[in-house]
Amino acid sequence: MYNIYKSLSVKNIFAIRYKISCIVLPATLLFILRFFFFISVQGMASDSSRTILIEPGEKWWGGTVSDGYRMPFASGYHLNLLGDTRSNQAQPLLVSSHGRYIWSDEPFSFQMYTDSLVLESTFREEDTFIIGKAGNTLKDACRYAGKTFFPASGRIPDELMFIRPQYNTWIELVYNQNQKDVLKYARGIIENKFPAGVIMIDDNWQEDYGKWQFHPGRFSDPKSMIDSLHHMGFKVMLWICPFISPDCDVYRRLRDDSLLIRDKSSREPAMIHWWNGVSAVLDLTHPDAMNWIKHQLSFLTDSMCIDGFKFDAGDAVFYSGDLECHSNITPNEHSELYGKLGLDYPLNEFRAIWKMGGQPLAQRLQDKRHNWEDLQTLIPNVLVQGLLGYPFTCPDLIGGGEFLSFIDLPSIDQDLVVRSAQCHALMPMMQFSVAPWRILDEEHLKAIQKAIKIRARFSQVILSLVKAAATDGEPVVRSMEYVFPGKGYEQIKDQFMLGDSVLVAPMMSPGTGNRTVIIPQGKWLGDDGSMVRGPETITVHVPLDRLPCFRKIK
Repeated sequence: MYNIYKSLSVKNIFAIRYKISCIVLPATLLFILRFFFFISVQGMASDSSRTILIEPGEKWWGGTVSDGYRMPFASGYHLNLLGDTRSNQAQPLLVSSHGRYIWSDEPFSFQMYTDSLVLESTFREEDTFIIGKAGNTLKDACRYAGKTFFPASGRIPDELMFIRPQYNTWIELVYNQNQKDVLKYARGIIENKFPAGVIMIDDNWQEDYGKWQFHPGRFSDPKSMIDSLHHMGFKVMLWICPFISPDCDVYRRLRDDSLLIRDKSSREPAMIHWWNGVSAVLDLTHPDAMNWIKHQLSFLTDSMCIDGFKFDAGDAVFYSGDLECHSNITPNEHSELYGKLGLDYPLNEFRAIWKMGGQPLAQRLQDKRHNWEDLQTLIPNVLVQGLLGYPFTCPDLIGGGEFLSFIDLPSIDQDLVVRSAQCHALMPMMQFSVAPWRILDEEHLKAIQKAIKIRARFSQVILSLVKAAATDGEPVVRSMEYVFPGKGYEQIKDQFMLGDSVLVAPMMSPGTGNRTVIIPQGKWLGDDGSMVRGPETITVHVPLDRLPCFRKIK
């Protein structure tokens, strides 16, 4: 655990400076105090510690996607990226609304104060932190950081992920993934007039963790099932993870070949606790372990015609502790190695990843619960995905990923499911899991189907932005501050821009009443045919089937 303070005296100086600045103090004297404080702290800091003075009005974002809803950072926020990517995408990057950026090749920790930002790292190289100013706006900082530290690859994930909805079998089947019900789910999609797209067969299709073959008791003829799904118009993905069950034959072979991460004290394979129990984990620093997992996946693509994979559980925290590997790397670098597996498959999905900005990888937000509070984190978290170089984003499962929430039908919030679908509709990807036709009444089901039609009308706009992101690295979904800098829009978290010319303002709270929309400068055509000239703050009525959006026409 890093110590976020350089010393007790430094912490006291922060407190004294804050109290002085709150008293009636001439601006000139305050500037002199700030200058000498900055010099004194820099003199006290080691190569791995830096203090940045925050400029008046300057806001900061970055580090981890899962805390996007807490950004821009407020005083008191702190994060240690070493071994903890908060179950989502992360990047050793901070960017500011004044065009400044902070980058490190290694994970670091940071603490926000009222007017200072303290950086700490256990890596002692003199160039641990690269700090600079690329211009005067958030966009300037992000574009420079992307081009310099994680340039766009020129490739995108499979186009089908963007132009059609995705469907994940998790909520409907949970751990009973089986041939009969997978096909039933797929047929339900078609019968209820939902367009075929990517279908993901989730955890427990396999014989065991690490034994990546269809379970013969639940899949009597998996190749026939996959052929049927393809015939219906679907592409098929399978869930996988880096864990190995210690009670299967695969474990023994990998253990004997030293392809599993070991406990340093016992030199035996380390047993890692994760959400499905305790398992060994592949040592991806060993070339033979990487070749082994690639061979397992190639067998599925070649013999079963599987189209791609959902790569789950790459969290850095699973590689933390007193562990021994073939090569000595950080837990974060293990997460990065797992991410590189996806580069061989245009159909891929990741939830937790490190330093893979600019790459053609689909990035899903961490699991959301079936409640309004979690729905309200979707927009700010997706916005930060884009800022950190992950433009190919999916805002988790429509309605949430808690399967228990969808068992008792009377307890389901049908409005929440609809508003969730509308929030997804004009983001880079939208992904269903719970079957809307099973849980919704006719009115709510029609509202969902309308949201899909809205997406279809914008599909080419979305795809063009996705293709542009593959070369220029810019986000597909953008914050108001990113597109309209310096207008006081930094704290807007309930509306977003699709590119630079489509403003989207989903209903993010219960009810079918009104919501406020901030309209920037320009002439905007609303989805209801209204014309608005900004800058203006308007109130719009949002019935159940409406997704408010505005196209800039001038």
